[in-house]
Amino acid sequence: MGCTAADLVTAVRAIAATVAEHRVELIQLDRAIGDGDHGENLDRGFRAVLAAFEASTPDSPSAVLKTVATTLISKVGGAAGPLYGTAFLRASTAVKDKAELDVTDVVDALTAALGGVVARGKAELGDKTMVDALDPAVKAAVGDTVTEALAAAADAAQAGADATVPLVARKGRASYLGERSAGHMDPGARSTALLLRALAEVAAS
Repeated sequence: MGCTAADLVTAVRAIAATVAEHRVELIQLDRAIGDGDHGENLDRGFRAVLAAFEASTPDSPSAVLKTVATTLISKVGGAAGPLYGTAFLRASTAVKDKAELDVTDVVDALTAALGGVVARGKAELGDKTMVDALDPAVKAAVGDTVTEALAAAADAAQAGADATVPLVARKGRASYLGERSAGHMDPGARSTALLLRALAEVAAS
């Protein structure tokens, strides 16, 4: 059985809960090497997404992803809104006209999301950004089921986020710190890992 619009709404609700739970952690990570607003911005954005779902229920997986995208782009400041918004928008386009998503569709959506983030942020692997979590996640997202693919992606994303700690940032506000950005996990990489873990846990349940 594939992933329906209702399943995806459940998954986004889980993401919102995860972001709320880790809001302070993300703020603290961002305060170390950025302007400290990453957790607050993402939390506000996903609360707005939940409000959008209350107003009208999207009827396809693509519509769910597009609602997330447009809401984040309009409600979230900083880099997170445009980057996550573009990721969800590209994912939405990748699964257009699909009533249910199978494992291939999910991988296509993740791949499109990565492409959107790279195009928007002009970052590559090793720049100490969310790409360092999302790129390995996409490469690891293999399996016979959506559950298997997302579990592998989530594990790889967290490993990628952990690997940002020793890096010197080459993109974003953290890059202004130069060598002082080393020794801290990138908040965007961490939030990417959290989002994928939330998706994996919903798929598993």
